[in-house]
Amino acid sequence: MMVRRIAGRNLTPDITRLTSREWLEADGLGGYASGTAAGIRTRRYHALLLAARRPPTDRVVLVNGFDAWVTTPTGRVAISSQVYGGASDVTHPGGASRIESFAAEPWPRWVYALPDGTRVSQEIVVPKDAAACAVRWSVLSGVGPVSLEVRPFLSGRDYHALHHENGDFRFEPEPRGDGVLVFRPYGSLPSIAMRASGSWGASPDWYRNFVYSEERARGLDFTEDLASPGVFRFELPEGHASWVMAAEGSEAALGTSATDACVALLESERARRSRLGGPLERSADAYVVRRGSGRTIVAGYPWFTDWGRDTFIAMRGLCFATGRLDDAGAILVEWAGCVSEGMLPNFFPDKDAAPEFNSVDASLWYLIAVAEYMQARAAAGKRVAGRERTALQDAFGAILTGYARGTRYGIRADSDGLLAAGKPGVQLTWMDARVGDWVVTPRIGKPVEVQALWINALKIASTFTDTFRDLLAKATASFGSRFWNESAGFLYDVVDADHEPGKLDASMRPNQILAVGGLPFSLVDGDRARRVVDAVEAKLATPLGLRSLSPDDPRYEGRYEGGVRERDGAYHQGTAWPWLTGAFVDAWVRVRGGGDAVRTEARERFVGPLMAHLGEAGLGHVSEIADGDAPHTPRGCPFQAWSLGELLRLRALRGMTPGQQEEKTS
Repeated sequence: MMVRRIAGRNLTPDITRLTSREWLEADGLGGYASGTAAGIRTRRYHALLLAARRPPTDRVVLVNGFDAWVTTPTGRVAISSQVYGGASDVTHPGGASRIESFAAEPWPRWVYALPDGTRVSQEIVVPKDAAACAVRWSVLSGVGPVSLEVRPFLSGRDYHALHHENGDFRFEPEPRGDGVLVFRPYGSLPSIAMRASGSWGASPDWYRNFVYSEERARGLDFTEDLASPGVFRFELPEGHASWVMAAEGSEAALGTSATDACVALLESERARRSRLGGPLERSADAYVVRRGSGRTIVAGYPWFTDWGRDTFIAMRGLCFATGRLDDAGAILVEWAGCVSEGMLPNFFPDKDAAPEFNSVDASLWYLIAVAEYMQARAAAGKRVAGRERTALQDAFGAILTGYARGTRYGIRADSDGLLAAGKPGVQLTWMDARVGDWVVTPRIGKPVEVQALWINALKIASTFTDTFRDLLAKATASFGSRFWNESAGFLYDVVDADHEPGKLDASMRPNQILAVGGLPFSLVDGDRARRVVDAVEAKLATPLGLRSLSPDDPRYEGRYEGGVRERDGAYHQGTAWPWLTGAFVDAWVRVRGGGDAVRTEARERFVGPLMAHLGEAGLGHVSEIADGDAPHTPRGCPFQAWSLGELLRLRALRGMTPGQQEEKTS
């Protein structure tokens, strides 16, 4: 049956604003529920039940969403909206226009105001460590009996893919005999178990041509068909309706009744989340997930898994600054077992494939994280000992020795003590965009931030061994003599570029800031340090982080828009990165003496905009990137681990706590 385009409407400005704000409920396994404050799905990744089959990877979408209608004595009114395609986009039904309020804390909650004065709330909660989701509706005010109809939309697909009408989809549930409905749309995917406080009526149908505006803006396929097996119907004499769903293996979350399971889940999650601390600490919790028997950090939602580089940068704020030292230890030990030829993986593919080691800096960031973890443990009066200490020491030694001797991709300590890396066709630094055979910013040679990490690692090692002291002295002297660009007043981005001795890349990029701030040891001091920071501030600083390239450069791209090639081409050619704010503010405060007035100014100028951003894009979180050009529109992943991690690290750094600044999430 074709979807009827009745009562279609265009989005009003208020709804458009709500549609640009996204919420996230993560399950601690790599799965999640996510959507917009308007209730309109704008991404293929927006779903109610999205589960990781091999935590935190191999994710599948099982329940995409639902339509809901409330019936009162004055009639039937929708409290949901979808966008469908055709000659033009149509929004139907009109539930989004009835949103009275939305809040993302402590979980997503909407209040809908109906024309007759009835007010209904809707809450969506995902529990920790279970691929499950609960939805509860409550009547807040109104006169007369109230009933509710809910029509689920199902798929069963890889979370990167899209679903289309086909003859293989299985609509019929398998009743379990205890009020639980079990759907298995496709035999190769996990089943979906549901329990509701209402009745079920089979009414199988395809809903066609859902439109996802964010996918369209990214130049990707953006339409989808979803299957709806039937309708739940609820009478609300006591004012509540409950619906709980779980992927195969997490059915225990359904309990023995939907009402009891929903109440128990809400109560337990409220208590658990309150123990985490404030809103930022609760947001940080979303990224710490299970991998095997250990822990790891998801780089960003909705599409990233755990990346080595992102994990070790992010954990400094997500774990150290929040006191989650047990999680930090579990993460570092889990990754310690992945060392190969002196390197750690930068990426674990979603599918069952070998990890990818295409990173020169991920392993170095690991060494920084291990050292800071040891310090944090000591400061907390907790000694790192036994198998944990052995695992970390072995990994530390294997990485540093492997890099000194030489490993994959030409990574090696050169005769000048600096770390050389790279070969054509491979992107090894964090500026890693690649389109087909085009490596946008190859940075082959001796990149500046890699030297900052390398020399920091050697300095850390020199505190407990003499093995690398000569190498440290040589590298430190070489950095001081080779990276300073006197005519420009800042550091070269790469020396011995393309492995050609003496070839210099003088691009004005933010990587140099890590030689001045953000790491345990600064490589540049005095007047040079001040000139670096001033140059970076003048050319690269934006309210949402540092631009990846100066606007004066002819390669500069100020807006991250278009298809894959256009966006990846702009990714590190002008796009602003919030995660770099941490190192920049650290350096900015340090070169100005670090007094109270300096810290206050830094807090207002650089931390304040990031705090305000918590109420935009990914609510309670910090985006992956933003346009280099004003108004610096947030882009990329709306929920990014290292962006939030650096904000948390900043709050604990040099007295940068925001004080009275409110963390707005709605």
